[in-house]
Amino acid sequence: MTVALSSDGNHSAAMAQRHLPIGVFDSGVGGLTVLHALREALPQESFVYLGDTARLPYGTKSPESVVRYATQCAATLVARGIKALVIACNTAASAALPALQARYPLLPIVGVIEPGAEAALAVTRSMRIAVIATEGTVQAGAYRHAIARLNVNAQVTETACQVFVALAEEGWTQGLIVELIIRQYLDGLFSTAQAPDTLLLGCTHFPVLRSALRTVLPENVVIVDSAQTTALAVAKRLQSEGLLCDELNRHGSVHFLATDGAARFARVGSIFLGMPLETSEVDIIDV
Repeated sequence: MTVALSSDGNHSAAMAQRHLPIGVFDSGVGGLTVLHALREALPQESFVYLGDTARLPYGTKSPESVVRYATQCAATLVARGIKALVIACNTAASAALPALQARYPLLPIVGVIEPGAEAALAVTRSMRIAVIATEGTVQAGAYRHAIARLNVNAQVTETACQVFVALAEEGWTQGLIVELIIRQYLDGLFSTAQAPDTLLLGCTHFPVLRSALRTVLPENVVIVDSAQTTALAVAKRLQSEGLLCDELNRHGSVHFLATDGAARFARVGSIFLGMPLETSEVDIIDV
């Protein structure tokens, strides 16, 4: 009888853990592109999304500041009770992933860097890959190092496209001005005989510019968005840890948190999330 009770207790605890939400954080609304992919891949799961809008952008901050901010965001989500953590910010993932893994050794933590690197290598034919990202991600060489760990023969060119973040935040995702700015950054890179055949979007803001990028770039260039591959990596990790919610008919929920500007978060976030988001759905918190 004692064994049966213990087994039931363990089963109940496991069930309760599987129903905990997945924590996702970003410096602002860009990570909502990752959340969108996560919800498509894992519709039965619930999520808590935290956008650190009071301190964005992370891409121009020092690595030390980014690690501090990321640690505070993670602690806020962990305190709310989560079963896994997704760093939906390239800058935070490049600077803070090891620190967060050391701080929470039992918590599955997935960043966007490794899945993006794997996806780019899977589609490149020439082994020449271009990465566009924020200043912080480029300076850290995050994607260059991640791709090199997977294939030393890959040639990686990283370009900081900080203005792309502002375009995305303003909702300026198409049109002549957007295309001219893209050309200013990328024309030189893709006009040579040894041009890359793959463009990896190394910032979660950039997928909303995908249509404009496709218009400007040569037809042979494959655009890789790490959001979908990150979602698949999360699903695989949860499966391996026995943490997937197995109620397939369940429709998961999302709780939105921000550190400033609920109205702006909702307005701009609707673009990134691909669905309407109301100000009343966003709770403002301190971290």
